[in-house]
Amino acid sequence: MKIYDVLNYGAVGDGKTNDSKAIQSAIDDCTANGGGRVVLESGKTYYSDSIQIKKNVELHLQKGAVLKATSDINGYIRPCKMINDPKTALVGNPVTGKPSFVFVYGYEADNCSITGEGTIDGNCYAFVKRKDRYYLTGDFYPRPTTIYIEKSNNISFRDITVTNAPFWTLHPAGCDDVLISHIRILNPLDVANSDGIDPDHCSNVRIIGCHIVCADDCICLKTSKGNAEYGPCENIVISDCTLTSTSAAVKIGTEGVGDFRNVVVSNCMISKSNRGLSIQIRDGGNVENVTFRDCTVETRRFCSDWWGTAEPITITCFRRDENTVAGHIKNIRYYNITTKGENGVLIYSSPENPVENVVFENCNIHLEKTSKWDCGLYDLRPCIDHGIEESDNSAFFIRNAKNVRIEKTATSFGEKPYQSYKYALDGESIDGLELCRNDFTSACDDIMRLENVELKKS
Repeated sequence: MKIYDVLNYGAVGDGKTNDSKAIQSAIDDCTANGGGRVVLESGKTYYSDSIQIKKNVELHLQKGAVLKATSDINGYIRPCKMINDPKTALVGNPVTGKPSFVFVYGYEADNCSITGEGTIDGNCYAFVKRKDRYYLTGDFYPRPTTIYIEKSNNISFRDITVTNAPFWTLHPAGCDDVLISHIRILNPLDVANSDGIDPDHCSNVRIIGCHIVCADDCICLKTSKGNAEYGPCENIVISDCTLTSTSAAVKIGTEGVGDFRNVVVSNCMISKSNRGLSIQIRDGGNVENVTFRDCTVETRRFCSDWWGTAEPITITCFRRDENTVAGHIKNIRYYNITTKGENGVLIYSSPENPVENVVFENCNIHLEKTSKWDCGLYDLRPCIDHGIEESDNSAFFIRNAKNVRIEKTATSFGEKPYQSYKYALDGESIDGLELCRNDFTSACDDIMRLENVELKKS
């Protein structure tokens, strides 16, 4: 493999000099000569404007090397301009258009990769201000995405550390055959929108052995409106990850104009998160064939700036606004899931569009109060008809579902249950509920509260 050392192209690596021209020149030569490895040597900090990774280029950060994003927004690539897209997406909702600003950008960059044990620093504090003691947001919105790779196949991200993302950290969009292996994402827990990994309209994705700490979602599958020209999000494997989030550790949605299907999440450890495993459909995309297995989930409440009220497992399906009709969710399975947190499982959909075919088998759901924030709440944001709803907390809280099976599953509550803790199962409007060999306990005199529920014989 041919090596292209950015120092030979004039990079300084002193953390002050802007090295973007040198790095980009090395990348351009590398791809022009058929590909190879562009190296950032260890022991140096390469301060840089945006760079564009290209076809057959491996951007390799040696251990101890830091690629740090500039604090000058004028030095950032704007993808819509790069691909001659008339949409600017400069202001407004950041999840409806392509990213406005990107630090490391790739378009039609097949066979590209970012590797090594070095660090990419998104320089988030150049773009945020404090809203309150729990929450940092920005002077403008959206802030720069750290890594955005679009319409590129056979791409890899291995062993790197990414830190201080001012907005989404790693965002592949419209890509097929994506490997994300053993990377670390270490973002501050109070910087809004600093999602970890956001595969968007991607297929055949493997996210393996990653450690992610971030404000907002750690791993979030999306089918955003801005990239609607691409296909569904499908054939996704997420395994052996350790995750901490102020929102959801693993989420499907809420940006979902396209479909999600064939997803397996396994052997993940989730700790100190506002939510654990979440499916949130608010747009027209459908979700089917999703399996969660062999995961441990620990949740705690954060302040209301963050979506979620410590639900370890969430499935919700509502219209985002009067102009949307939510898609359908079906065939969702949970095996060998152990949860300990301040809330229980939430399944809630609109009456005309029930969640369908949900299985819990060999799960353990434990509720225990640990934070200073109030319980007695469920978070249904964002949607047209609901917000944060006041309600007693139960191990299972189910509204508007069809064909739900709970088997060989235990529920329990802390030694001194919080005042809002109630039932093992609180269910309304369930067409076909099957309960089989469970070990249910509650925090009140009644084990279950059921209304308008058709029970199946097991």
